[in-house]
Amino acid sequence: MIQRPDVPDAARAVAQYRQHAGNYDASAQRTMRLRVRTIEKLGLRPGDRVLDVACGTGLSFPLLREAVGAHGAVVGIDISPDMMDLARRRVARAGWQNFTLLEAPVDSAGIPGPLDAVLFNFTHDVMRSTAALARIFAATAPGARVAIAGMKYLPWWMAPFNVMVRAKARPYMTTFEGLEEPWNLTLPYLSGFEWTPALFGIAYIGWGRVRDV
Repeated sequence: MIQRPDVPDAARAVAQYRQHAGNYDASAQRTMRLRVRTIEKLGLRPGDRVLDVACGTGLSFPLLREAVGAHGAVVGIDISPDMMDLARRRVARAGWQNFTLLEAPVDSAGIPGPLDAVLFNFTHDVMRSTAALARIFAATAPGARVAIAGMKYLPWWMAPFNVMVRAKARPYMTTFEGLEEPWNLTLPYLSGFEWTPALFGIAYIGWGRVRDV
């Protein structure tokens, strides 16, 4: 079957991150300040349960663990076996007991809830999957805090520079669909959503709360 170009491709994502796993932490240092700012938007408190979507090597884990403490819980999920192997090693080295790591496609994972917060840090493929988002938000508590960061297209008057945006994004996502407004599929689940541009407009941070049902 031919994969439609506007749909996230799980098999290709696994292959891409097999190549990136070894040097991912070093390359991600360029956006570490953005990661920190995004996690701060979650307003995490001791005892909270937080989901790290497409957690990769667990680069966010120390920040999340520091915020939720020993009595909170961190759930990390990622489709890449290579990235998850490094995440497991990170947790084992630190001796953290309050982590649950799920190696699975988000759209079919058994995500434990209820979650008090959800982090989407550079997770464009997941953000463009309605099935994955439905699975995530089924596990959130009403009023759960959500923070999102990722790449986006520049405004229309800077459209020629979007060639550069695609070039930078291509190794880390399998679809460019929705790069104009990457967060828009989350909006039905959220209230009071806000966002601000970052990295000279080629990235963004968004935040909001899960609607009360």
